[in-house]
Amino acid sequence: MLIILSRIVKYGLTNFWRNSWLSVATLSIIILALIVFGGLIIFSTLTNTALESVQEKIDISVYFKSDAPEDDILNVKKSLETLAEVKIVEYISKDEALAIFKERHADDAAISQSIEELTENPLLASLNIKARQPEQYASIAEYLENSSLSERFEKITYAQNAIVIDRLGKIIDTSQKGGFVLIVFLAMVSILVTFNTIRLAIYSSRDEISIMRFVGASNSFIRGPYVVEGIVFGLLAAVLSMAIMTPAVLFVSPYIKVFIPEMELWTYFTSNFFFLLLYQAIFGVALGAVSSVIATRKYLRV
Repeated sequence: MLIILSRIVKYGLTNFWRNSWLSVATLSIIILALIVFGGLIIFSTLTNTALESVQEKIDISVYFKSDAPEDDILNVKKSLETLAEVKIVEYISKDEALAIFKERHADDAAISQSIEELTENPLLASLNIKARQPEQYASIAEYLENSSLSERFEKITYAQNAIVIDRLGKIIDTSQKGGFVLIVFLAMVSILVTFNTIRLAIYSSRDEISIMRFVGASNSFIRGPYVVEGIVFGLLAAVLSMAIMTPAVLFVSPYIKVFIPEMELWTYFTSNFFFLLLYQAIFGVALGAVSSVIATRKYLRV
């Protein structure tokens, strides 16, 4: 068995180097497939980060009447924190609201002067509520409207944010479904292209295969070198695709940060480099080996 296995590996490596132009063509196709695969992983990360960034900026606020006791506000806060839909509740007192307002308009002299002339704080205490999922804001707003302390509320901002929240939920759902469909489609295209390229490589060796059959070689012995060749294609393509992606990611990283400040693309890429390489290697080896097996079974009838 060891002798047969060593011969299969030897013939597979020989086929790889002997058909140099076909090997380059096949390798190029698998590299492109792996770059697309890696790009989809990075694109998925970018999409999730962008959506999380937008989601973090979406909330609903409950503003309390100026005469609402702080104990009532804190009771509402505690009751909200018991809801499974609520991720976090932040209490902003009247004094904190005024301090935030001053800081936000520190560069506007007119507004700063107007604030200094006020005899009392006109701002209201509030609770800022973030849900775990965008679609849960509606149930939180309904809970607030039916609260026993709702007469203490000045206003709830859910109605103002409802359209944005609804659109965000649809974007998240569509991006997840669309990303999955895109991955499946591109994977199928990659498999078909790689399969046909390897089929050409096998077709170029049809005379040699006929001789092997004539002298009694088993099906597995005939098929084995092409599977080994497919594995070699996959491993080399994984390394080369990562070598191509590395400078590309380094180049686009600053531009991505402009649009998504929370996304450190280069840091993500370098910290996950070996995992990405492993995924590329697994996908590349599977792509090459499976394509080789299908091609030999269907077109060589071994």
